[in-house]
Amino acid sequence: MSIEARKRDVALVVDDSPETLRLLTDALDGVGMTVMVALDGAAAMRIVDQITPDIILLDAVMPGMDGFETCRRLKRDAGLSNVPVIFMTGLAETEHIVRGLDAGGVDYVTKPIVVEEMLARIRVHLANARMTQSARAALDVSGRFLLAVGRDGRIIWATPQAQKLLSDSFGPGAAEDVVLPEPLRQWLEQAQEGNGGTKTAAAIPDHPELKLHYMGSAGTNEFLLRLAKEQTSAPPAFSSEFGLTTREGEVLSWLSKGKTNRDIAQILGLSPRTIDKHLEQIYAKLGVENRTAAAAIATGAARRET
Repeated sequence: MSIEARKRDVALVVDDSPETLRLLTDALDGVGMTVMVALDGAAAMRIVDQITPDIILLDAVMPGMDGFETCRRLKRDAGLSNVPVIFMTGLAETEHIVRGLDAGGVDYVTKPIVVEEMLARIRVHLANARMTQSARAALDVSGRFLLAVGRDGRIIWATPQAQKLLSDSFGPGAAEDVVLPEPLRQWLEQAQEGNGGTKTAAAIPDHPELKLHYMGSAGTNEFLLRLAKEQTSAPPAFSSEFGLTTREGEVLSWLSKGKTNRDIAQILGLSPRTIDKHLEQIYAKLGVENRTAAAAIATGAARRET
């Protein structure tokens, strides 16, 4: 037995049917899960204000606020964006299944519920959610300027570095409030479809120094982007004069302007560790030992160019 007891997964079951609630409560409790129940969407919203479940089983057809609207409201909460929602309903037509997935659900189970099938689906979606959480935790400490957006252009999540860059440009809380404008949503859709004529990077309107680089799809409604703050003018041609790579030339250019390693990392959309490695190469190629000497050489070269 491990020293630390395994955390019990928490399931929120939202259904107005006492029979369904009893069936699922017994089944989930039997496999070691903690179960919370809600009879309607409003009750579900009150529960998630107090505790974040690991998975939500949601009846699509309920009096008052139906399951589709409940799911949409739940997914507006950034803390619930990664929580898998499985719809339960007797409606099996394709249009209802699509409606549930569009609302933010990950799966669709028709009634009457087969307990063994439901438990198998829950295991799969809990495992996928844990993998996603682990991957995002790794990205948060990687020093990368990454964010994910949905098809509606809203930011789903962002690494701390990307959040800071957005806040510096748009103001505090920007990572929660910014919605990509229509031209960028069209660009994103084309990039996701693999349009060969679509650029993989696009500038944010009114903030041309900020560019989004398309990295790939992170889910059916989640697109991974890299945020970079790029220079508005080309750096001096240090590359040919000193035998530097293009990126090393950019780093040296910003160094000569008095920027710190962290500033340069933010401007170029790189991690501070990567900037450190570029500087090691730059020092070696210039035959100097520190940033002050490298900056002096770069400044002299810039004066000669002008």
